[in-house]
Amino acid sequence: MVDLIDKNTLEIKQDEDKTVYKDLQEIADDLPDHSPRFVLLSYPMTNSSGRMSVPYVLLYYLPVTCNATLRMLYSSSVELMRNTAEVGKVIEIESAEDLEELPKKLGAA
Repeated sequence: MVDLIDKNTLEIKQDEDKTVYKDLQEIADDLPDHSPRFVLLSYPMTNSSGRMSVPYVLLYYLPVTCNATLRMLYSSSVELMRNTAEVGKVIEIESAEDLEELPKKLGAA
């Protein structure tokens, strides 16, 4: 699920375009170039001990090209999103290419 903040109402809303992704590349393709997003992700993987795991994480996408107002708006909402979604981990990414490192950051084998 990809969430965005409505600048007028200051509400965090689910992006209506797509809610379920099959792989990380689909997420990367949908991330905008100049606007932050929150992505709630349940990512199945095999950890280093060989066990299957499905960590529930919040991806905080904050591209370096977004304006200061959006940066402040999203950065002030990270903890609210973390607590509301009850995720285990928050991972900040600055570009769609950073998603390639996600399995490593989560401890995948």
